[in-house]
Amino acid sequence: MIYSWQTDDWQRLQQLRAHWPHALLLHGEAGIGKLQFAQHLAQGLLCETPAANGEPCGACAACLWFSQGNHPDYRAVLPEALAGLAAASADADSSAEKADGDESKKTRTPSKEIKIEQVRGLLDFCGVGSHRGGMRVVLLYPAEALNIAAANALLKTLEEPPAGVVFLLVSARIDRLLPTIISRCRQWPMSVPQTEDASAWLASQGVDDPAGLLAQAGGAPLAALALANDENRALRDFTLAQLAAGPNCDAFACGENLQKLPVPLVLGWLQRWLYDVLAQRTAGRPRYFPGAAKSLARCAQSADPAALARYMKTVTRQRAVENHPLNARLVFEELFIGYRGIYSA
Repeated sequence: MIYSWQTDDWQRLQQLRAHWPHALLLHGEAGIGKLQFAQHLAQGLLCETPAANGEPCGACAACLWFSQGNHPDYRAVLPEALAGLAAASADADSSAEKADGDESKKTRTPSKEIKIEQVRGLLDFCGVGSHRGGMRVVLLYPAEALNIAAANALLKTLEEPPAGVVFLLVSARIDRLLPTIISRCRQWPMSVPQTEDASAWLASQGVDDPAGLLAQAGGAPLAALALANDENRALRDFTLAQLAAGPNCDAFACGENLQKLPVPLVLGWLQRWLYDVLAQRTAGRPRYFPGAAKSLARCAQSADPAALARYMKTVTRQRAVENHPLNARLVFEELFIGYRGIYSA
């Protein structure tokens, strides 16, 4: 099942059915439902009695196998850390399990990368015929999680695509993909839904203040729903209060209180706040935190423009290594000390 705001994308995509590309790259903002869309598309491609608009029937043998996660002509490749998202696939990372062994997996942190062993594991799948006489579908999510070796291995397959195999790549960071992989895929940008549609959907999910959360999530409704149910909401509010304090931000309290949070999560909060400081200064209208407009106006007025620009570049550089094993407390202390510095000039 796709979300209401994806109907237009689905209908337009069906125009490709006569000449379906061997590789389709679905990309767009995180939190708009690209993975669910790709899974539904995979089911539609495998369905043996699809509707005229490509919708899977949900009742044929292929649909039942897909919903149970054991369709023989479908493979989902995800990092070990995200394997639980592949509810429609029992083989999301089976090749990685073979490579590493069950015992070693119990003693280490699940990988956030798609490894070369997982891509190589597709060779057997791509090399045999379809079990049901139709297409075979490979889903890779998120495509930007491919490490260099895995990306190069996938590139070789995309350069000489096996007959009857469709690759569905899903990415929220297309800028992190190899240009050669992008060039071998049919790109399909997926847009953020209209604010009214997204707010209505959030309200139907029982979310309070859907407009405010939607703004914080950059217009992405699934990300906004996650924010509503976020167990770190108190720490997010604490962080925003510290940022609102401008030059009085307590960097060491931030390091102490936030040290157990993932670095990418806090960097996301910080980057959105900085964007709004700049937006308030230039356009007088924040994007992510409209409820904090007064604090943002105060920060924008007292921040040194050159220092703000330099600091935003620093945060961007930090995002490039956000998934590396870092001492979170030291990272946060340095970042928030730097944040105070934009007000000292």
